Amino acid sequence: MATTGTTDGDSGGRPPPNILVILADQVVPFLTSPYGDPVARTPNLQRLADEGVRFDAAYTASPLCAPARAALIAGRDASALGCFDNASVMPSDVPTMGHYLTNQGYDTVLSGKMHFIGPDQLHGFRRRLTTDVFPAGVDWVPVVDEEGRFPAGGHARHYSDPDPGVRTWTQFLDFDEETQHRALQYLRERGRTGAAEPFGMVVSFHHPHDPFHVQQEYWDLYEGVDIPTSSWPDGIAQSVMDRWANEAHDSASYDLRDPESLRHLRRAYYAALSYIDRKIGELLHALEASGELGRTVVVFSSDHGDMMTERGMVQKRTFYEWSVRVPLTLTFPDGAHAGGVVTTPVSLIDLLPTLLDLAEVPEERRADLDGRSLLPAVRGEASGEEPVFSEYHLEKVRAPCFLVRRGRLKYVYIHGHDRQLFDLEADPNEWTDLSGRPEHAGVEAELHALLLQRFDPDALAAQGEASIPRRVIVAEAMRRNDQHWDYTPVFDGTRQYVR
Repeated sequence: MATTGTTDGDSGGRPPPNILVILADQVVPFLTSPYGDPVARTPNLQRLADEGVRFDAAYTASPLCAPARAALIAGRDASALGCFDNASVMPSDVPTMGHYLTNQGYDTVLSGKMHFIGPDQLHGFRRRLTTDVFPAGVDWVPVVDEEGRFPAGGHARHYSDPDPGVRTWTQFLDFDEETQHRALQYLRERGRTGAAEPFGMVVSFHHPHDPFHVQQEYWDLYEGVDIPTSSWPDGIAQSVMDRWANEAHDSASYDLRDPESLRHLRRAYYAALSYIDRKIGELLHALEASGELGRTVVVFSSDHGDMMTERGMVQKRTFYEWSVRVPLTLTFPDGAHAGGVVTTPVSLIDLLPTLLDLAEVPEERRADLDGRSLLPAVRGEASGEEPVFSEYHLEKVRAPCFLVRRGRLKYVYIHGHDRQLFDLEADPNEWTDLSGRPEHAGVEAELHALLLQRFDPDALAAQGEASIPRRVIVAEAMRRNDQHWDYTPVFDGTRQYVR
């Protein structure tokens, strides 16, 4: 439950707050200091948690980049948007944070990675300050080969020596530096010009997403530190979804249990987190310097986690906690609920209705949302028994996959294949699958029924399968015509400085 604080979401005649949403990619909450990691040097993440509210059971709507981000920005289930994978076009007629806040009088701005797929790269925001780091087209349609196998992504190579470690420079560092420069430029210019209208801004970084290539100064932060590594017993629960993910990531080709390799991996990941943490500190400093921190709601989160070799698995694309849990902090401009902790399970799709409440967007000006506001949970008014859901489709899997978490129990359903049931209080490592046991039959049936109330697996399977050949045709034509949907920001140099 939440602790301490005053009421929120009621301006009392004050102008609506600025909203700053900071996202990083593939952040494991368990490897940050606000969530109890003793090694991570993340003082600015700690500051956000200390001065705001930390959510201890926040889940992504989908453990994959594009669907998760679409769901977050629209407050809808990813499948309700038709966003199944990293090549699904996000529809332009779905209201998002950008549309709602624009209509509420906000200056709406994006800087960095959003992974929008399709010709619409704004989705209601007034402007973007950068391009995106990955393709905006349908390049990555999840097709199979002649034998029905997905091409191996080979991501496991980034989790094993000699790949993790120090690099002088990378294109991903270049991207995040541009993302930060443009965001700071925007905030500082507001302070210089005294802009009156509130802003709604998303600043989204690529790190600490693999590959884990970091600069020397961040690597050196962890010199001489006793760095923990993954470990797990033999014979733990495994689903067909695990096997599909391991096949796609080519996990069997790499030694994911070598202790020295694991230490290098974890050290590089910590270093990338510290890099992002410094970026967050710079954003907060810019807000302080401009005098706007005291009227800005600050959110920090991630699109999904990373297995980081736990259970011998890498990347995301699974429903275990390391993959599907995300960090989430919410800091109010008046210091309300400082140091609060919400243990109730919540979802990233709950973020949009929360921000709309804080921006005082009337209910009659909102379209259908699948999420629910986090403010009751912040005030300690949530029951703790509201279910949260996640889903995964098409990319490297052969059936729709679903998760429901209610209270201490988590149920996973791979349509037509497997089920898993975990008691996260008694078994936080998810090593014991309780599904199929007679003593849990009742609750398993309840959770399965909740999934079927929310999703139609057969319909989603058919919808997703039918989308693949359509997108293949579009992708081929776009390649032949050399057409691209990638966004190019426009800066008018004739008006930028002294003229």
